[in-house]
Amino acid sequence: MKKLLFATLVILLCFGGGAQAIDLWGQLKKVFEKSPKPSDPQLDPAVRALTGFSDEEEVAIGRQAAGNLLGAAPLVNDLKLQRYVNHVGRWIASRSERTNLNWHFAVIDSNDINAFAAPGGYVFVTKGLYLLLQNESELAGVLAHEVGHVIHKHHLKVLQQSRLVEAGGKILVKAVGENDQIKNLIGNGAEIFARPLDKNAEFEADRTAVVLAARAGYDAFGLPAVLQDIGHAAKDDSSVALLFKTHPPPDDRLNHLDESMGTRLDGLKGAILEKRFYRLRP
Repeated sequence: MKKLLFATLVILLCFGGGAQAIDLWGQLKKVFEKSPKPSDPQLDPAVRALTGFSDEEEVAIGRQAAGNLLGAAPLVNDLKLQRYVNHVGRWIASRSERTNLNWHFAVIDSNDINAFAAPGGYVFVTKGLYLLLQNESELAGVLAHEVGHVIHKHHLKVLQQSRLVEAGGKILVKAVGENDQIKNLIGNGAEIFARPLDKNAEFEADRTAVVLAARAGYDAFGLPAVLQDIGHAAKDDSSVALLFKTHPPPDDRLNHLDESMGTRLDGLKGAILEKRFYRLRP
């Protein structure tokens, strides 16, 4: 019954008839349209060249990076948790522009408060961050932010800007498995996840997260709620050290989202799903 009610909510939200549906998509478009377009002349031509990566090449990079991360931090040993996070994450990703990717979501056994994305559809949330969440809409917001990074190929752009990609903005991957060239590209460790992205990339991922969450039928304010909770953590707290190092301050992100969203989504009633949220023991 709960699944039927949620499915009905999503259908009404995304495909409701008449002017109400048109108004919803118009509101979402206004939030999303601030994202830079691939043809934007302000973008570095070398960065724009990254759109030449094939999906096979991108997935190969992401698989290697994900494997490196899991070598440093294992998955939380809770199969129900991993299935649940994949269920929510893949539903979010199905509302994105990159449904062709085989998305993977996981919770890693780390007390740090953070989340990561790798090219090709690999998304990780730390146990520390998961324990901070209060409901499914907050989880959806966090996952949607990381999905946004993959959609916009933010980490591939970091690799390009770091001059780790050969001239032309492309690498040759003859096989989808491990590749020495990919190893050299991303390093021997999981450092790709620790590289800070441009603050505008983080702002773009935040805007994308709000849109994807709303498209999927969730409360659009799930991510802002998480940012508020993170903002309450002391900056000298070791659990958020990497997050503050690699992301703009939560207050800056909240201010940017507030400016982008305004009151456009205030009347949008999405699902919070506190009771359905899978509780993880510390």
